[in-house]
Amino acid sequence: MTAVLPVEPPIHFRDLVAAEWIKLRSQRSTPWMLAIAAVVVTGSAVVAAHADYANFPRYSPADRLTHSFSLSDAFPLAGGLMLMVIAASTGAATIVGEYSSGLIRTTTVAVPARGPVVLAKAVMTATFWTLAGAIICAVSFAVSQAILDGRHAGVSITSPGAFTAFVGATLLAPVCAVVGLGLGVLIRHSIATTVTAIVTLVMLPIFLSTQHRLTAEIHHAMVFSAWQRLTEAYGPPEVESAHVQAGQLIPGLYPSLSEAWISYAAWPLVALLLAVLVVRRRDV
Repeated sequence: MTAVLPVEPPIHFRDLVAAEWIKLRSQRSTPWMLAIAAVVVTGSAVVAAHADYANFPRYSPADRLTHSFSLSDAFPLAGGLMLMVIAASTGAATIVGEYSSGLIRTTTVAVPARGPVVLAKAVMTATFWTLAGAIICAVSFAVSQAILDGRHAGVSITSPGAFTAFVGATLLAPVCAVVGLGLGVLIRHSIATTVTAIVTLVMLPIFLSTQHRLTAEIHHAMVFSAWQRLTEAYGPPEVESAHVQAGQLIPGLYPSLSEAWISYAAWPLVALLLAVLVVRRRDV
């Protein structure tokens, strides 16, 4: 008689996501990176709010009336930059660590279709950092506004622009984490991936001038600029997107709201598309 071999049950996408959750929570660096992100973001909000609390008597009547600094204190620049770096690095580590340890070979043997593996990692990474970002930003917002309430300068989540700022700050982490994941698939080297992510997401926008149309358009398409616009990191954006100075058209400092949301969506989607295309054609 011919022996009948047992049929392996099919692997569903939810099984891949569950496996990625096990990998993510088993990494020793995950709780540490999450704790560091929470402390840095919340701490920078406390520092910014205390500074405006102390300087409030010297502000102009217009600034006191509009509370233009309140959202900037809730989602300060220092906290946003550090969150970008931490999220991108953690996202990259979800795949780079498997390449360095050789675990990726076991994964590809168990799941020959490599594209779904990358997508499962992206789903788990985005979900984790969306939840983490929401909690961190909620605490940052609540603490900073509680401090400013001592000067009657706090704003609520229902104030104009506050909910948009909260959502923009929350989604910054998953956007950068998925971009880091995509770069990790493309580069497959821990230090090189982290440096590339920092240069692309953080450093490049700083060096792009908004005084020329081409560089301004590139600047507006960056994740960092989108975060600035959504959270109003430097106060309310300019009413007009451009103005004329000495006969030269000077682009505005901020992208529009629609451009900011498009940038948030385009960066992780492009990173994932490239990662899936590359991982299907490259040997592990």
